[in-house]
Amino acid sequence: MRNPTYLYLTLLAAASLPVHATSSSSDFDTTTLSAPDGSINATFVAFGSTLTSLWVRTKDHTAVDVVPGYDDPSRLRTDEGHPVLISTAFCLFRASVLISLYNPLVGRYANRLKNGTFSIPITKYPQPDAPNVYHTPLNDHNGEDTLHGGIHGWDRRSWTLVRASPTSVTYRHIDTADEGFPGTVTVVATHTVSDGGVLLTTVHATATEKTPIMLTQHIYWNLDGFEYGSDDILGHELHIPGGAHVIEVDGDAVPTGALIPVAGTHFDYRDARRIGAAFEADPHFVGYDNAWIYGDGSGGGHTALWSRLSGVRLDITTDQPAVQVYTASLNMPRKGVHGGPAKQYGERSTVAIEQEGWLDAINTPEWGVNQIYDPGREFRWNTKYQFSVLS
Repeated sequence: MRNPTYLYLTLLAAASLPVHATSSSSDFDTTTLSAPDGSINATFVAFGSTLTSLWVRTKDHTAVDVVPGYDDPSRLRTDEGHPVLISTAFCLFRASVLISLYNPLVGRYANRLKNGTFSIPITKYPQPDAPNVYHTPLNDHNGEDTLHGGIHGWDRRSWTLVRASPTSVTYRHIDTADEGFPGTVTVVATHTVSDGGVLLTTVHATATEKTPIMLTQHIYWNLDGFEYGSDDILGHELHIPGGAHVIEVDGDAVPTGALIPVAGTHFDYRDARRIGAAFEADPHFVGYDNAWIYGDGSGGGHTALWSRLSGVRLDITTDQPAVQVYTASLNMPRKGVHGGPAKQYGERSTVAIEQEGWLDAINTPEWGVNQIYDPGREFRWNTKYQFSVLS
């Protein structure tokens, strides 16, 4: 374990450091945000509006960085170990590409689109040559669907720094629809830290014509910071109090249109329990990559995650109707604060908790969910991450 006194002093001292704001021409210069009370310290880069570190207090009055990533943020663009290996099919050839999803904003449409196809107005799995049908790159499940906005979604784009202060940074991206979506979308994201261990991300987007928008912030968490003798999140406890249903998906992780009641299944986190319990109960269980609906799906909700080892608790409150939980098996060299590149972010080392809309609702009209935006209807996404220490 690293020296706890050093870590704590590092976190507190950061609050007095000047913000290092990037120019709009640099993707990977960092902007550091620190709450005045020293309870939270976050670093962002413009590439993907990505969170690259997040330091919070533990029960020992030390500090840990609770998100994975790279010591050199430029590897978000180029490193061969990017966590999601997908098969891309387009034009007359197939190629393997690696998409970085280490804590960026993901859009214009997060999660999956069946067949890389949708229509406006929406219909159930439209025929490719039908009127008003749009096609996006097939980059998932061997060319069966579109994942996270295409080959170059918002997580793979150079955002522009708009403004920065010691506690807040704002980025803007203009999506000119080169991934097959109609219209141009201008999206503005602001990340703010405040006293009491709070990180708030707010997103506002406008469109020049009718187009689907559904995004998420794809943050991977390990609340022990790879300290306390643990290298995975199986001991973390998860609580989704309003999550009575998950979206049923097919073999390509695309919704069927049905909802599964969680009662009596390994999806039931209405009462808090260890993530590892599902793996222990079923030796064939491979992990979660599923979306829970908050309540009746018409509003927002709350998810909590905590570790008794570090004592760190995370409460996530959102205005989005669903949360995707992904127990990733990464194969990445670690940041120096997590043990350095000689060690790996490995199997079940982190869990992504993604606040989002009903996935592939634009191909599931029976849900009655409107994810089409235009000049008269703006898109908004707001999520609060509140850190505390277990008593």
